[in-house]
Amino acid sequence: MNFVMPDLYPASAEIFLLLMALVVLLGDLFAGRRWLTYLLTQLTLAGALGITFFTIDGRTVTTFSGMFIDDMFADLLKLVLYPAVAMVLVYSRSYLAARNLDKGEFYVLTLFATLGMMVMISAGHFLSLYLGLELLALSLYALVAIDRDSARATEAAMKYFVLGAMASGLLLYGMSMVYGATGSLEIAEVGQRIALGGGNRTVLVFGLVFVVAGLAFKLGVVPFHMWVPDVYHGAPTAVTLLIGSAPKLAALAIVMRMLVTGLADLAEHWQVMLMILSALSIALGNLAAIAQTNLKRMLAYSAISHMGFMLLGVLSGIVGGDPRFALNAYSSAMFYVIAYVLMSLGAFGMILLLSRAGFEAENIEDFRGLNKRSPWFAAIMMILMFSMAGMPFFVGFFAKFAVLQAAIAAKLLWLAVFAVLFSLVGAFYYLRVVKLMYFDAPTDTSPIEGPRDMRFLLSINGLAVALIGLLPQGVLEYSIYATYTFLVGH
Repeated sequence: MNFVMPDLYPASAEIFLLLMALVVLLGDLFAGRRWLTYLLTQLTLAGALGITFFTIDGRTVTTFSGMFIDDMFADLLKLVLYPAVAMVLVYSRSYLAARNLDKGEFYVLTLFATLGMMVMISAGHFLSLYLGLELLALSLYALVAIDRDSARATEAAMKYFVLGAMASGLLLYGMSMVYGATGSLEIAEVGQRIALGGGNRTVLVFGLVFVVAGLAFKLGVVPFHMWVPDVYHGAPTAVTLLIGSAPKLAALAIVMRMLVTGLADLAEHWQVMLMILSALSIALGNLAAIAQTNLKRMLAYSAISHMGFMLLGVLSGIVGGDPRFALNAYSSAMFYVIAYVLMSLGAFGMILLLSRAGFEAENIEDFRGLNKRSPWFAAIMMILMFSMAGMPFFVGFFAKFAVLQAAIAAKLLWLAVFAVLFSLVGAFYYLRVVKLMYFDAPTDTSPIEGPRDMRFLLSINGLAVALIGLLPQGVLEYSIYATYTFLVGH
């Protein structure tokens, strides 16, 4: 058997990030200077962004025997991923330092989690997809438990590990059944063989059920959402910020790769499953969030409902075997997840800004009277809450609008109306935060303190939510183009 040297060029960003993660690990071990570890980590993300940007050529290229795909869909998600992780590090640094958690392990694990997400986004094979997924998951398990003196964090890490392992088992079992039916592990080839009538249909449908259940666990949608509020609440807020933002990009990628590329001819089955998951997530996520007094738990249930909206975009792509709606639906799902990551970064960033040594600003009451303490950051938080509620004219409104019009175009009017009604219910808990900030007296009158770079970036984050809401065409057009190349390439 002759070994064929794979083309390393399409995976150059991943190779660079892996090498630099090892440099950061060794640099932290021997130098022991946190500012240097932080700087190297940020330079690594900047370097990966530069490599990805300058290697874009609009073509779909596969390498490593079909295990790795470089296309515009992957490139756009990665170009959002790097700044998202960089923002996580900027927002988290002072929080970690105040709690003696500013350790090299945080930065190294964050880089390995980022590498896992990159591999997931470009996976063209069941093995590479699973490898990326486990690299991300294992890094996040360790990050949740990074505060070893916190019983709450340890409990959250154990729950996350046990349920995550079960989800991985379900996904792996589903993949094995699909492999058994089709005789291939390459996602595109699996799709081709199913399209040609290959494989036992019953085995394929059983495999699909396990695959969708495994993906639903990773997305954190109902009824596989049990871990989300506990992990968001129990993890240090800096880690919650990471879990609640960037991995959503990778989650969209694996849903698209697995279901749209590999199992498109089983759409009549997985579409019904996603419909149920989407409706339950939008309903339960918004209803459960109303009862929360802890902002991190509220945002966890909010994330469940937002992932339900993202699935609504995905399931609207193929209706009755007709793929005419695919471009509109999948690009709306992509735009939605990009908008959600931007909003989530800002919301958790505000919690980190108000937190200080010995005090976690994680309860809704902690935002009481914020306008009197800092009118500027109260306005930023108001923009973020309005956007998450889907109020015009912020990015969250246009994200919801894009998904809903895709659902209506796909003749899923009842589901679109259902989603709108529960969005109105969800507006209550977002507006409650705004009411506390502007109409209640502050319990703490101390000035808002935080690193200058964090305050500047958080301001840019909030303004971006408003600006992209006013001018969404640019991001929408890139999402449509990336989705078009994804569909044409497969």
